[in-house]
Amino acid sequence: MLTITRDLYDRIVAHARADHPDEACGVIAGPAGSGRPERFIPMLNAARSPTFYEFDSGDLLKLYREMDDRDEEPVVIYHSHTATEAYPSRTDITYANEPGAHYVLVSTADTDATDGTTPFQFRSFRIVEGEVTEEEVEVAG
Repeated sequence: MLTITRDLYDRIVAHARADHPDEACGVIAGPAGSGRPERFIPMLNAARSPTFYEFDSGDLLKLYREMDDRDEEPVVIYHSHTATEAYPSRTDITYANEPGAHYVLVSTADTDATDGTTPFQFRSFRIVEGEVTEEEVEVAG
C-alpha cells in the first residue's frame, strides 16, 4: 500500500493538470529504507509529449546525486497519461528500473477544465521485473 499525504497527492495532481496536454513526471524522495514519500520533486518531461515521458538525463543524474547526499531514495515515481487510463504502458513497464518504488499514474484524459472539477484517476503500482501489481492508495491528512 502507498500512504501519501494530502499535500503530496494534491501536488502530483496539480502538476499533471498543469502540464496537460503533455505528460507530467516527477519523483517523491524519502529517507532511504523508510518507504515514506516526503520531498516532492517535479521534473521536466524532456520528451514534451502527450504520449511519452522522459526524464532529462542531466536532471536525473543531478537528482540521484542529491538524493545520495541526503541519504534519500525515490519512493514514488509519477507521471500522467493524457489520453488513456492510469495504467502502466508497455513502455512504462520497460523503463521501470526502481523495484522498491511506487509507480503512480494520474490520468488527465477526462480533464478539460483547469478548475479541478472534472474526474481523474490516481493509481499506484509496483513494477518488478516486468510484473505489474496495483496497490491501494491511502491519502493521509
